[in-house]
Amino acid sequence: MTDNSYSSSYLRRQPKQQRGKDRVDKILNAAADIFDQVGYEAATTHQIAAKAGTAVGSLYQFFPNKAAIFNAMELRHIERVKLFWSELNTPEVVQLPLRQMMHQLITAAVGLFEHPVSRAIFIQFYTSQDMFQSIDESMTQEAINFLADILRQRNPSLPDKQCSLLAEVCVHSSNAVTLSALRTTDLEHRQRLAEQIENLLTSYLEPYVGDNPIKNVMKVMKCPHCTSEDISKNGFRRGQQCFLCKTCRKQFVESVMIGSDL
Repeated sequence: MTDNSYSSSYLRRQPKQQRGKDRVDKILNAAADIFDQVGYEAATTHQIAAKAGTAVGSLYQFFPNKAAIFNAMELRHIERVKLFWSELNTPEVVQLPLRQMMHQLITAAVGLFEHPVSRAIFIQFYTSQDMFQSIDESMTQEAINFLADILRQRNPSLPDKQCSLLAEVCVHSSNAVTLSALRTTDLEHRQRLAEQIENLLTSYLEPYVGDNPIKNVMKVMKCPHCTSEDISKNGFRRGQQCFLCKTCRKQFVESVMIGSDL
């Protein structure tokens, strides 16, 4: 996919020459700016045409109405996101140190949303989801699946459910901060928020898929007397959990528990 790829589902007439393709690009970018400025409902095709520097009649050669323009923006964004996923889910990226990998992912995402169409579509999805024809929550699930697959490659010992859960938390939290970043006009603040997304996800994922991942964050409890793992809880003593070893029948408190990473 390139920025000059098109789908016949939204274009009234397919542009065959580069000049026509460039005109469609200008219309979509102009529509993104207008929707961002005044909102979809208030926007008009005349405003979009004026912003694109073309006659409204030329706009209608390609798009029958405003809804078709927006649907074209949706499909353009989908194409760009799928390219984003395919370019980043590679051994060269996945095998990087965690901090470098996250930096590459976040930098690529920032570049994705620098494009006016993708920025407008992302913001509109979280404010007027009912107007979308081609994008729904399944795209968010695809993003979760994309990241879960990367996590699975970095640490094959992680169960699939845990990979999916980690990815779900990362996607939803990063989407929330990204939305806040895209809504601000302060570009320096936007960059700072992007850096915080990188820090947040790196810190969260480090125990699971870091450069020295803990194979299992939960520790196996062992009796400090006989090292048996056959342990049961046995009430509290002075605010500390007590345990009973079923092998040697001795009791101990949580503070003297022996833990070993799997």
